[in-house]
Amino acid sequence: MDLKIKDIVDLLNVSEKTVYRWIKDKKIPCYRINHQYRFNRSEINEWILSNKIELNANVLALSSQVTAPILSSLLKSGGIYIDIPGKSVKEILKNAIYLIPTPTNIPKEEILAALLSREEMMTTAIGRGIAIPHPRNPIITEAGDSSVSICYLENLTDFNSLDGQLVHTLFIVLSSSPKKHLETLSKISSLCQIDEFVEMLKQKESKENILKFIQAKELEWKSLPSGKIGN
Repeated sequence: MDLKIKDIVDLLNVSEKTVYRWIKDKKIPCYRINHQYRFNRSEINEWILSNKIELNANVLALSSQVTAPILSSLLKSGGIYIDIPGKSVKEILKNAIYLIPTPTNIPKEEILAALLSREEMMTTAIGRGIAIPHPRNPIITEAGDSSVSICYLENLTDFNSLDGQLVHTLFIVLSSSPKKHLETLSKISSLCQIDEFVEMLKQKESKENILKFIQAKELEWKSLPSGKIGN
């Protein structure tokens, strides 16, 4: 636990009051150690990427130097599912996990427990009605078992998002390593800043059309400097 409150204030250029509010609302990952709050750097890195937090000039690049994954291939493995039922985060995740493909050597109950544990620690909602549920630590051992599944929800659901919007779409990410997870998260986060793509999710577009859009963006990203991702 190498970060303190002051580090978060400096890192994000916000007030202590804001950080304490995020802690109270469980919107930032933190730990209480000897009556003081501490933060794990890798978890804060992920949180910043998830929530598109603007960093000041003194912060080291978080994932801009890693090789971007082929998101369209991960989505082909995971699939797209329409009208996942449920009125609570727990109910929705349970219904989703029992529907999407998962590695045969890992019980679905274990994956569900990992997803729920992650949500209890900190919401995976990134705003604009989108959440990216994933285990806190990778539970997939083989890279070939990694996947991204898009789940359109039957009911708008409160995931305690920073922007207060109810969630309509999940990207369930199962990765084989923290690095690959951050790469995938960065790609998804970038896509979800594009108005056209978010509208496609709201309209519950088909797997074919979503894949076409992502594949087109991936071709654009290939032309960018190594490691850079743009909208």
